[in-house]
Amino acid sequence: MQDSPILIIGKNGKTGARVDQRLQSLGYATRPVSRSTAPSFDWEDPATWESAIKGTRSAYVTYQPDLAVPRAEATIKSFVRVAAEAGLEHMVLLSGRGEEGAQRAEDVLISSGIPWNIVRCSWFNQNFSENFMLEGILAGELVLPATDTLEPFVDADDIADVAVATLTDPRHRNKLYELTGPRALNFAQCIEEVSEALGRPVKYTPVPLNDYINALREQGVSEDYQWLLRELFTVVFDGRNSNVMTGVEEALGRPATDFKAYVQKTIGSGAWNTTTNPNVG
Repeated sequence: MQDSPILIIGKNGKTGARVDQRLQSLGYATRPVSRSTAPSFDWEDPATWESAIKGTRSAYVTYQPDLAVPRAEATIKSFVRVAAEAGLEHMVLLSGRGEEGAQRAEDVLISSGIPWNIVRCSWFNQNFSENFMLEGILAGELVLPATDTLEPFVDADDIADVAVATLTDPRHRNKLYELTGPRALNFAQCIEEVSEALGRPVKYTPVPLNDYINALREQGVSEDYQWLLRELFTVVFDGRNSNVMTGVEEALGRPATDFKAYVQKTIGSGAWNTTTNPNVG
């Protein structure tokens, strides 16, 4: 359907893999890249950027570990310059709500001269099933830093659908879509809904943030990830992001996926099945 592939940076990520699958099913050629692909792409190695971009006209960009980290703005600035020089004609950037570093990175893209889209998201539903909270749910106890803050968790499938719309329909160009789910929940409420749907007890255990970070350090978790979680649970979870937004409906003309629908979808996938999931224990 087009003569050049769509670049997908973060082929193994929760949204990157979904965007790639959707584009291919629609008949679009894609170039999903990571450190292990050919050509390879590594945010820590700018020498890999140009070869990954070359021959593409549009890109879906996810930054690791997160745009909130202090070095992200400078890295995105360098990447956007390389992309412009390589002739990239459109960039869709995945961003986070309420993160000052992420908003600085957004501004870099918006002022770059490259036609753009920003897909700015709340916390993903899939953090409960495809990320660091999965092990706790499988074990029957999710331990997290203590917070009662409400968060309108968004579904990664909604994010992918919006990203694909912006990549394939020029009518979306130069727009920012702020994506959330339709309800704001705290972690205790989320786990209550998960436990009820699973039909087995899953306990939510809040602990002091420093205790949580110290436990991560003892487990050998990277300094970057420790910093990021501290930032998320202190700054981003201060209530600034509790409001529900309508970006999914604005972009797609349909409501955002409710957390209950996500829970049923995840149960159907087997991700929380303690008898078959290799992550349990």
